[in-house]
Amino acid sequence: MAIHSARGVRFLLSAGTLAASLTLCATASAIDLITADEAKLPAAPKMSTRGGITRGPSIKVVSPNPDGEVKAPFTMKVDFQPHGGSKIDASSVKVTYLRKPAVDLTPRLKAAISETGISLADARVPVGTHDLKIDVTDADGRTKSEIVSFTVK
Repeated sequence: MAIHSARGVRFLLSAGTLAASLTLCATASAIDLITADEAKLPAAPKMSTRGGITRGPSIKVVSPNPDGEVKAPFTMKVDFQPHGGSKIDASSVKVTYLRKPAVDLTPRLKAAISETGISLADARVPVGTHDLKIDVTDADGRTKSEIVSFTVK
């Protein structure tokens, strides 16, 4: 197969080289959300979330499904809904893996976080049960937290 660059240079690729290149591109988007070493850390004590006096943003976990087991890699989709005409401050979103010590996953998810939520196509996570805490703050300073639990088989 011939491929032309922007400057008109012609490259010849065999079918095998092309397939290998496409495979590398496809796997480059996968992210190790939780490493095997992090999964071996002791679980943090169970915690609950509660709302404050003001109504913070809503957090809705679309996937992974907390009611069933999931296979990795999986799609992580979380929707944020602001209230009272406010907007979500995407830079305030924090995702923590609840272990001792806690692991801040936010830097790994930075590209997947927006004002509307978290959207990650290929999250790689070791087998086991995992608890994540998601903190979201709107532009008016109202914060909401949600615990997401899922089991990877």
